[in-house]
Amino acid sequence: MAKIVRLEPIAQETAVETNGNLLSVLLNKDLDVLKECGGRGMCATCHIYVQQGMEALSPVNRREQRTLEVITTCKPNSRLACQARVLQNGVVVELPPGMYINSIKDIEVLIGRRAEQDLLHPITGQVLVEAGKLITRSMLKQIEDTTSFTLGTYFSQSRDI
Repeated sequence: MAKIVRLEPIAQETAVETNGNLLSVLLNKDLDVLKECGGRGMCATCHIYVQQGMEALSPVNRREQRTLEVITTCKPNSRLACQARVLQNGVVVELPPGMYINSIKDIEVLIGRRAEQDLLHPITGQVLVEAGKLITRSMLKQIEDTTSFTLGTYFSQSRDI
């Protein structure tokens, strides 16, 4: 039987099959979710905040907990949409503000412009460029020197649990 999930701040409700994950809800609403790790619970790109109904979701598993510990914007009500399964009605979720980027090349094309929204690291959720800030070559170099976008290496070092 289908369960109803509310998405904020877009104020939309949608149905999901019992035991369906929240990632499918986001994708069905055409929300731009990268799912960089393929829905394996190993990146931040489907990180959400549960405003209501945490008890209506499946419990946090070990892999999800480990990933949440790495996400810099994690809060007590954080979940990974790919891992959170809807068991009952009453779930209200909110997407963190900002846009996840896949690589430094995603930022290169924006040099000389102001970031329209926070640009976020796909694994940690760290804000790389704040909304409204001018994106410069020196900023890009600093990000490149301090930030790894080698997702394949990250995933190969993580074991399935």
